[in-house]
Amino acid sequence: MFKRVLIANRGEIALRVIRACHELGVEAVVVCSEADRDARYAQIADRAICIGPARSAQSYLKINQIISAAEQADVDAIHPGYGFLSENANFNDVCRSCGFEFIGPSPAAMETLGDKNAARAMAKRCGVPTIPGSDGLIQNESDAIKVAHDVGYPVLVKASAGGGGRGIRLANDDDELRRALAEAAEEARIAFGNSDVYLEKFIKKSRHVEAQILADNYGNVVHLWERDCSLQRRRQKLVEITPAPGFTLAKRKALCEAAARLAKEAGYSNAGTAEFVVDDDFNFYFIEMNARIQVEHPVTEQATGIDLVKAQLRVAAGEKLWFSQKDVKHCGFAMECRINAEDVDAGCRPCPGKIEQLIVPGGFGVRFDSHVYSGYVVSPHYDSMIGKLIVSASTREEGLAIMKRALAEMKIDGVKTSIPLLLRILESKEFNTQIPDVGFIERNFMKK
Repeated sequence: MFKRVLIANRGEIALRVIRACHELGVEAVVVCSEADRDARYAQIADRAICIGPARSAQSYLKINQIISAAEQADVDAIHPGYGFLSENANFNDVCRSCGFEFIGPSPAAMETLGDKNAARAMAKRCGVPTIPGSDGLIQNESDAIKVAHDVGYPVLVKASAGGGGRGIRLANDDDELRRALAEAAEEARIAFGNSDVYLEKFIKKSRHVEAQILADNYGNVVHLWERDCSLQRRRQKLVEITPAPGFTLAKRKALCEAAARLAKEAGYSNAGTAEFVVDDDFNFYFIEMNARIQVEHPVTEQATGIDLVKAQLRVAAGEKLWFSQKDVKHCGFAMECRINAEDVDAGCRPCPGKIEQLIVPGGFGVRFDSHVYSGYVVSPHYDSMIGKLIVSASTREEGLAIMKRALAEMKIDGVKTSIPLLLRILESKEFNTQIPDVGFIERNFMKK
């Protein structure tokens, strides 16, 4: 096992990794921006090193400053968390070339799977279903229009690099497609430094279901079952659930085994998530692989009893997987609600400011992963998520009751949060009588 690990991230994931390190007897070093000097995770870590101003582009995204911090602290490995540089193959390669183990897949696997077009081609080779669309990157408007006519409108123009809902545009006809191509390419160029796009058939009322995988450096791959992440707002996940509602055990197995097959084909190691679109008939289609730990990983941890962050550390340190697929049990129901500092009545606009009081719910089956506390100042410089409320229970009905009770108990004064929206969703007739798709929240709960 490593002696000392640097965490190249902030917020709740930094705190989560620190705790996993300490439980394994590993020293944890964090980097922080000037805005995060007094953060709780910086206080709990064995050492905190400031790497620049509040703006991410001048701190958490500066590879040279992170490597300098790693050298200064004499660490063995670097954990990238999620977001920021976590899926940057160049950062991965630089870490390794400087003598630091990168806690994630190899640069080659990350680069291949980070390119959605290349990942789709690999999925096809190993028999994993993909959405009908272009065979490769779109070269010009006429090619795009031909593909759209072949598969039928509506279609999605999607950036080959990146994620988070950026570089995606919907088109219902030729004119919209021309605009979508230009807009998606430009947004992708600005966000990811890569303007390549491809085209997919748009599946109406689709669901978003993903499978968690874990692989070691010796070719062993297991899946840890699936999560339904269909409850989204502007393509940003808000609620995640396991097991996926309405799925038979056979369909769940098929989707998860496809994810494991793809990871093995890619020579993948460490934790990863294969994301799928699911149609009304429960047919699933691979869309991308996230080569990192996910925000919603606690859902899987609660359902399987496997600590994914500790597993990441152990695998990166050279351990073989200590269990096989038959050992992975999925028990009951688990659910996560993201608590964001947002003004729901103003279109979920970010709501930075000081948290005057924080009262966290407890009780059987309740977990709250967060870095905030009473007196914490939510910065306008970073993502608005301030915590994740996770519940687990033996049945869905019991789990939903626990989640509603826990949300109602939680008290956050000083900033507005997504809690009122979450309660409205969970208490609604629509949620309790339908299987939500990715447009469910915007159709039913967002002001037009």
